[in-house]
Amino acid sequence: MSKPQVYIDGSAGTTGLRIKERLSERTDIKVNVLAEGNRRDPDVRRQATQNADLTILCLPDDAAKEAAEWASAAGTKIIDASTAHRVDETWTFGLPEMTGDQRAKIKKAQKVSNPGCYPTGMILSIRPLIENGLLSKDTPITIHALSGYTGGGKKLIAKWEEERPDLVNLPFESPYALHTKHKHIPEMHKYSGLTHEPQFIPSVGPFPTGMRLEIPLHQAVLPKGVKCEDIWQVLEARYIDEQFIRVNTIEDAITYADPAFDPRATNNTNRCDISIIPNPLGHIMIIVQIDNLGKGAAGAAVQNMNIMIGQPENAGLRE
Repeated sequence: MSKPQVYIDGSAGTTGLRIKERLSERTDIKVNVLAEGNRRDPDVRRQATQNADLTILCLPDDAAKEAAEWASAAGTKIIDASTAHRVDETWTFGLPEMTGDQRAKIKKAQKVSNPGCYPTGMILSIRPLIENGLLSKDTPITIHALSGYTGGGKKLIAKWEEERPDLVNLPFESPYALHTKHKHIPEMHKYSGLTHEPQFIPSVGPFPTGMRLEIPLHQAVLPKGVKCEDIWQVLEARYIDEQFIRVNTIEDAITYADPAFDPRATNNTNRCDISIIPNPLGHIMIIVQIDNLGKGAAGAAVQNMNIMIGQPENAGLRE
């Protein structure tokens, strides 16, 4: 039986490089990346797509839309890491742990949209609470998030490492996109089950990779009688058999100490860590730690690829 051929379109980009790295030692697939002189040639890229069993798109949105058309015409399976198709009804959302049947949908799919890094943590923590009646779908949700600067791609990396090297010594986080609608809002809204779009407050920190989301639940928005233990039990039950999702015990979560909830804690893994912290006033804080280029990007793409081509889901990935 021949090995599945996987073509990475955009292998020189931030996510593409990480995917190539994770696939570099795989012997169960044949990976194709184009030489520097060919990687912008549309005819060569189209041919590589046609020859592949599966193509992973690591491209800007407009380029991803064009490349997706090539793959569809050729019958090649696609994973799109851009935001172009994440809320498109004709595509399957590539978050296997989202629902009990999402993994099966991904396995059967021809076209899979890779989730964004911020939405991955938000959806995994909020959706089960709505489905189990611990949060109303009408609840106003606010998310404060901190990401490493690689989350902004080559442009932001160049700014932090070359144009403004002083930024790597910044002693605080730098908020951004406060006056705009962040591109991840649509998928957060669609797949969390919320009636209203969440308020999203993203920021970037002086480190390359890593991410932390803080989702406060004020006691006034919680149904009467809902406690921290109830939320923990729902999330623990949902993810107890999921190898890449870790729900920390409340006891472990509340023993935090400086430096607390390091956003880099899951770096170089495909893991998503969720902590639930009670407050004496009845409020609850959900904290999610994820590698923005791991489970938030490249790791998720490899996980989806494994499912789509029938290989072990954890192949090439670290827990």
